[in-house]
Amino acid sequence: MNRILLFALFLITFSSSFGQSLPDLIDTYRADKGALERKYNNHLSQEAFDRMQVFYADWLSSLNSLDFDKLQQSQKVDFVLLRNLIEKNQNQHSIDYALFNEVKDVSNQLGVLYDFVKERSAGKNPNSEKLAADFHEAEIRVRKQFEEHKKAKKYNSWQKAELASNTIAALKKSSKEAFLFYDGYNPSFMWWVKTPFNKLMKTLEEYEKFLKDHFENTLVKDDGSGIIGKPIGRKAILKELEYEFIPYTPEELITEANKQFAWCEKEMLKASEELGYGKDWKKALEHVKNTYVPPGQWQEDVNKFAHEAIGFLQERDLITIPPLAIESFRTIMISAERQKVSPFFLGGEVIQVAYPTDEMEHEDKMMSMRGNNPHFSHATIQHELIPGHHLQQFMNKRNKTYRQGFYTPFWMEGWALYWELNLWDKGFSQSPEDKIGMLFWRMHRCARIIFSLNYHLEKMTPQECIDLLVNKVGHERANAEAEVRRSFTGGYGPLYQIAYMMGGLQFYNLKKQLVDTGKMSEKAFHDIIMQNNAIPVEMVRAILLNEEVSKDRKSEWRFLD
Repeated sequence: MNRILLFALFLITFSSSFGQSLPDLIDTYRADKGALERKYNNHLSQEAFDRMQVFYADWLSSLNSLDFDKLQQSQKVDFVLLRNLIEKNQNQHSIDYALFNEVKDVSNQLGVLYDFVKERSAGKNPNSEKLAADFHEAEIRVRKQFEEHKKAKKYNSWQKAELASNTIAALKKSSKEAFLFYDGYNPSFMWWVKTPFNKLMKTLEEYEKFLKDHFENTLVKDDGSGIIGKPIGRKAILKELEYEFIPYTPEELITEANKQFAWCEKEMLKASEELGYGKDWKKALEHVKNTYVPPGQWQEDVNKFAHEAIGFLQERDLITIPPLAIESFRTIMISAERQKVSPFFLGGEVIQVAYPTDEMEHEDKMMSMRGNNPHFSHATIQHELIPGHHLQQFMNKRNKTYRQGFYTPFWMEGWALYWELNLWDKGFSQSPEDKIGMLFWRMHRCARIIFSLNYHLEKMTPQECIDLLVNKVGHERANAEAEVRRSFTGGYGPLYQIAYMMGGLQFYNLKKQLVDTGKMSEKAFHDIIMQNNAIPVEMVRAILLNEEVSKDRKSEWRFLD
């Protein structure tokens, strides 16, 4: 089917969907994207990249042809968000395609497999005798390429080596799926094809494993930490910030983080003096770390803290909390292996709790207990549960669900961090130990901005990031290593770690503008945010202020000013 016909069919579908509503159009975009990703399920193939490139271009062209001025304000918000999402997806597609082009030659000898998968998808009956010969010859060619590849290390980073390996793995998987389609149904196919196909798959399995480890890190060398990420550079950071509606440079954000950190240090000194440690707040911090509880007690304390936070909110009527949201959260423990990258709470409907397990080394056990002491955890339990991630996810599944595709960490993590700021103002932490717990995490969020942006600007190494967390914030070293490893090799986006504090400050600024001035009640403010799902906070602001939204709306809210 040629592109003109594809585009004509797309326009018919697009026009029909838009005739219903913009939310339906958003759902259609997500459904269409999902349908194509399932159809072209080898995402590391030229065919898949080509098809998705057409998909994004067609959607943008048709979306921009709509009569924007006839839309209602809420529809204009959705229009801007949908266009931003498509452009963001298109940009990531371009990045992924450029990376794929650097390694796709590993499959140059395997065109027969790509054709085999394509023809199986089209339901064609194969010429089994010819296919067997083609598979036999492909195995010889790829074995020769494999042997040539052994002579020198071709890739200068683990990321490229892993992508090359994944390219072979993805082709192997789709080929096996195609093979199984005929297995047992086509006697001629099995008689001719089974043996040469299995031999080719065995060679590819060896090649896949070889590629993953056949590299020499010269692009980004190990600084001694063992953490080798990939800095994206200033230009890419600015592009990512644009998609998140953050109108600041990385340097401006680092300056703000240092300003926030200085405030935290002043408050730490006050709490330290209350505890009798004078100006040495790190000694006060050590005192708090050593309040850890015995193994086996921690889960009970976590649940106690959770209900304490919920009671604090309910007594002050700060936000609507559905009873089922309280009833439905669950608690599990994080494994020792996973604590290497997640040394603290993880939240949502299931709150995942970090505490030592019996197989840990003694030193690691002590670091885990000290890093998860009651006062640190008292400061973050509401971040993970209610009114944080659990309530967010609960409400997102019940309000404007079509907007879930607009997810941004500046809304998700920002909202949870905002409550740490708001609850500090409301005196949630009374004792100096609890204040130190809250301040520790607030300093940690500031440090995340400083180290993650400086890393991507190539001004800090992973080891320097670890040292910053240990020396400036007071982290246990193993926990600091886990935090940095999570940041740069854990699959998080480059802006994820800055989203906590910056998203929190966006909500905090909005509260000052609307609640503190008496323009609306605090409960109404919080409820409206929950009712509009996970969207960039600048667009939350547009809804709350009933702003006029332009078709070409870009980031313009200087919330730090």
